[in-house]
Amino acid sequence: MNPSAPDQMLAEEAQALLDATAEVGGERVARARQRLGSVLEKAKETCDHFREKTMEGARAADQSVREHPYTAIGMALGLGAVVGFLLTRRPSD
Repeated sequence: MNPSAPDQMLAEEAQALLDATAEVGGERVARARQRLGSVLEKAKETCDHFREKTMEGARAADQSVREHPYTAIGMALGLGAVVGFLLTRRPSD
C-alpha cells in the first residue's frame, strides 16, 4: 500500500462529493461546498509541505551517513544494543 494512499483516498472522496453536489442548489450547500473545497486545498498544501520536509530530512540523513559511515554504524549498533537490552529485561517481582 502506498504511504500516501489514505490521504489520496480522502482527497478523491472529497472531490467526488464536490462533483456530486455541483447541481444541488441552495445557499447552505454552496457555502458547504466552498468550505470543503478550501479545506481540501489546504490539506493538499499541508501534505505537500510534510512530504517535502520528509524528503529533505531523508536526503540530509543519507548525506550524513555517506560522509560518516563508521559513526553511523556505531550509532546503529549502540541503539540496537539499548533497544535489545530494554526488550529482554524482565520485570522485577
